Formats: sequence, C-alpha cells, structure tokens
Amino acid sequence: MKSVADVPDVPFDSQETPVVLTSELRKVYRTGFWLNEKVVSLKSCSLKVYQGETFGLLGPNGAGKTTLFKLLLGIIRPTTGKGILLGKPIGDRSVKQRIGYLPENPYLYDYLTGWEFLQLAAGIFQIPSSLQRQRIPQLLDLVGLSKIDARKKQMRRYSKGMLQRVGMAQALINNPDLVFLDEPMSGLDPVGRYQMREIILTLKQQGKTIFFNSHILSDVEKICDRVAILAKGELVCCGSLNQLLGTANTYYVIGEGGDWEILQKWLPNIESKLDGSWQGEVQGDYYDFLASLRLMGGKIINMKLFRPSLEEFFIKNLQK
Repeated sequence: MKSVADVPDVPFDSQETPVVLTSELRKVYRTGFWLNEKVVSLKSCSLKVYQGETFGLLGPNGAGKTTLFKLLLGIIRPTTGKGILLGKPIGDRSVKQRIGYLPENPYLYDYLTGWEFLQLAAGIFQIPSSLQRQRIPQLLDLVGLSKIDARKKQMRRYSKGMLQRVGMAQALINNPDLVFLDEPMSGLDPVGRYQMREIILTLKQQGKTIFFNSHILSDVEKICDRVAILAKGELVCCGSLNQLLGTANTYYVIGEGGDWEILQKWLPNIESKLDGSWQGEVQGDYYDFLASLRLMGGKIINMKLFRPSLEEFFIKNLQK
C-alpha cells in the first residue's frame, strides 16, 4: 500500500485528486490510574474523499467515527499514520480557513441571538462587516431560518431543529471548500431531516465536498456518492452504493395468470397471494421471462428492481 508521501503532488482542481487522504491513521488512548492501559480507538484507517463528492461515514457507537473527524480536523493528534487535507498535512493552520465543521452536540451561546452568534463566528474568520451583512441573511435563508427574527430571538428559545440549523450556518460562514458534519440529523424530526438533506444536496450542487457521519442510513443512502463503514476502529469497506449493494439487476415482480410449473422455473421463490396473484424474484433474463409470461397468458401487476438496502448491508457486515 502506498504511503501518503508517495502520492504525487497534483493540483486540487483535478477530480482525481483526493481532498481528504489518510494512510494507516491510528489513535490509541491511555487510560487507568497510572495511564498504563491502552484503548485503540482507530486502527490503521486509509481512505480517500474526492473533490465535490458527498462521503458518508457509517458505524455503530464507539466505532471511531468522531475520533477520525477530530484527527482530520487537527483537534487531536494521531498515534501513528499520516493524513492530507486540501493538499496540506492534517493540523496545518492555513487549511482551517477552508473548512467548515458541525459537531454532533454543538455548544451555542444561549443568550446570543442567531444573528449575533453568526457574527461571532464570522469575526473568528476575520470576515469584513460589509460581507457579513450579505452572507448571514443568505445562510439563514439556506438553513430555513429566514422567517424568524434572528436579530432578536435568543438561541435559548430555539428548538433542537433550529439549533442544528444555526450550527450548520456557522459551519458555512467562511464559505468552506470542505464541510465536516458529525451526525447532522441527530435529534431532528422527519421534516427537519428532510430539510437537512436538502441543505446538503444544495451544498453538493455548489461543488463543495461534504464528509459526514450518521446513524440514519436511509438518509445516507439518498444523498451519498460513496460510503465507508467503521467497526471497532477498523475500516470494514468503502465504495459507491452500486459497488457495495450491487446494480439492482434482479427484478421483483407481482403478477397473475400463467402456468404455475413454468413460473416456478423463472421464480424459484414464487409465493401465492390470497387474491390469486403471485410474487417473487426473477432468475434469468427479464425480457425472456416477459416473453414466456406473455405466451402463458399471464401478466405483470407490479415490478421493481431489487437490491439490499444500505441498512441490510450495514447489519450484515457488522455481523461478520
């Protein structure tokens, strides 16, 4: 396996160049009264995230997802291994201007208004006041908070969903190239989850790279280009949904009529329903099956492409 040092230095406007690159990244914590016990939080993690893609990091609690985020952001240092972020070693201060981060449980100043909090975040990035007056309303509109009076309403009066939206706005205040989102759908109701997905898709359309983790696999399946699964600190698999789940070339059909013996050859798992129809997965060429069914005098009521869901794939890999 190539190390980070072996990766050629090419411009980051290339679609083939990773925006995030880790090689054998590992983190060990010392615990116990004498700090003589070791806990391995992350084991030799090597992955790549490319410019403009939405990358989902999955794993159960304690898998090492947040540890990986903190290592990439320079909040903690790796025990061994290397990483590159936007062409610079992880921890490089010059890169932080180009990164946005929404932690899983962000601490927001209760007695500030949403507008004041975003002004505070903008000040950290030394964004001029004239630009703040343009950007803050745009961000409040993007995250769905333009209808509240963000100049007057203190954040202690915000709902969980509203706080998540303000947190997302502060992660974008510096117009980052790379956005890290740690459990962005955490605690949101279905409407809030939908709105957060739409925000992430909007960022993707703007060409931003989004690296996030989530326990809500249905959301990940809808918006991610590629996903990786962490379990007990180890990277189990990584790839696009088609690579991991298949290309859905199996058809699941519901129909009626036809010769039962011939149908059993095409649908080995065929089941009869109470209304006299049948259902099952087609084995073999689908178009040949349709031709055979037509000759038998049968017909299709409903059909869909079938492949395992991301949740089924996730559970299966954790059980190995």
